[in-house]
Amino acid sequence: MKTLRMLFLLILCGLLFNCSSSSNDDDYNTPDPDPTPTPDPDPTPMDEVTYDADIKSIISNNCLQCHGSPTTNNAPMSLTTYAQVKNNVDNIISRINSSTNPMPPSPNSPLSASEKSLIQQWKDDGLLEN
Repeated sequence: MKTLRMLFLLILCGLLFNCSSSSNDDDYNTPDPDPTPTPDPDPTPMDEVTYDADIKSIISNNCLQCHGSPTTNNAPMSLTTYAQVKNNVDNIISRINSSTNPMPPSPNSPLSASEKSLIQQWKDDGLLEN
């Protein structure tokens, strides 16, 4: 009788182990043999620079002290609206990049290279308002 129980227990254990899966095959992801990413055939272009999103804050923080409405400190024009900034963009770019007569004038801090680049990119993108 003891042998029969032992045989039954061995068969039961064998069935339990055969029915369970200890393989990790289902969870294993085969690595890509070529990990080099495929270039996107239609990459999304860099966001266009717009007056409302990018330029207005630069002008407000750096120019409106003198180029407000009304102008102060002998500033020749107001830059309070999109149209005024758009109509004077060439002059603005020339002055912010000038080494002899820069804007904003001393003792104010000059625009950063990224701010200057944004203004140029705005012009290159077509002077978009928003």
